[in-house]
Amino acid sequence: MADDSTRGFSAGQTGLIVRIPEAEPAVGTWRGRLDPSARAGVPAHITVLFPFLDESRTDASVHAALADVLGSHPAFDLRFERCGRLPGVLCLVPEPDTPLIRLTEAIADRWPEAPPYGGRFTEIVPHLTVAQGQEEAVFEEIEADLSDRLPFTAHVSSVELIVHDGTTWQGRASFALGERERHAGQSPVSGRGFA
Repeated sequence: MADDSTRGFSAGQTGLIVRIPEAEPAVGTWRGRLDPSARAGVPAHITVLFPFLDESRTDASVHAALADVLGSHPAFDLRFERCGRLPGVLCLVPEPDTPLIRLTEAIADRWPEAPPYGGRFTEIVPHLTVAQGQEEAVFEEIEADLSDRLPFTAHVSSVELIVHDGTTWQGRASFALGERERHAGQSPVSGRGFA
């Protein structure tokens, strides 16, 4: 999540992310040192929508609506071949980014009271944050290190709801994208932490 800092979050704040576990071998050490969201418990990810609704509003009906909205989008693959920059941020660029943008737009359309990044940015730029707030020389060092670790691919089949407990981020639920057949009685929503 861009501009992450534990100082700026409050208990009950939520977000929707796509976990990218395939990125951890490449970026885990750098994120652990230079991305506050990693220190606050968030795995390597791409933000779909932040902030989302306050936790007090994410009841069973919201979970069901999220399952419907997200289940109407097919799972997809991403490729990470290069680093990119946003103001004060070094990130990995997912390609293609269109499926991620569509997820963000669909959720923001369903919950217009929760625009991406609180409405601070007009353009949706999917990215996987590696480091924030560093000098150019540090970003260059990270890019040189990552050049030997790229490319890699990731399969995206779900979106996770995460909640800030006042100190760290915790996984609350996972919502399947529409690729998998569901067996009778199987729910598209599951509780899930980051463990």
